[in-house]
Amino acid sequence: FADDHVEEVEVAMVRYQPERIEELCRSTKFTRQELKYMYQGFKQVCPTGVVHENTFRDIYAQFFPQGDVSQYAHYLFQAFDQDHNGTITFQDFVVGLSALSRGAPVEKLRWAFQLYDINGDGCISRDEMQEIIASVHSLVGNTGGGSAQEDHEFYSARDHANRVFQKLDLNQDGIVTFDEFIETCLKDENIMKSLAILDTVL
Repeated sequence: FADDHVEEVEVAMVRYQPERIEELCRSTKFTRQELKYMYQGFKQVCPTGVVHENTFRDIYAQFFPQGDVSQYAHYLFQAFDQDHNGTITFQDFVVGLSALSRGAPVEKLRWAFQLYDINGDGCISRDEMQEIIASVHSLVGNTGGGSAQEDHEFYSARDHANRVFQKLDLNQDGIVTFDEFIETCLKDENIMKSLAILDTVL
């Protein structure tokens, strides 16, 4: 029975089909031709039509060979995995990519907010801010300098996170709501630049 169940799951995964292309055209800012091209590439890397986190991390690591991608790739995977089922489908991928690459500023910020809101409770805590910023520092700043270097990077990331959090938490209640996040980010050029690192690390 267990073997039959595994076979059923494998067959279901192989048969995964994304939404029809017309529906994806409506729900993203990509053309039909762009979606076809992206789907071909997606299927080459992920023949089953879905990406699991370890595969996602391995692919991501190829772009940052000097950095530690594990934490950031985990958070990025969670943000793309909108239904939280442990896989990214082609639809998950292109909807997120559309928001990030072609979305209006508020759309990009909504996606960034979801990335920072690790536990999905609708607000960002100081700890969540520190986790994401530390993971970005690890991703782009790992120079292999040993424990003194790692300590410096940890405190630098924490200080950076605290400065950003202070600016975002308008009413100083210890959490950043979506409205606070949007209002502050749209007005603050430095925060927009800081958050724009998403464009370079995606």
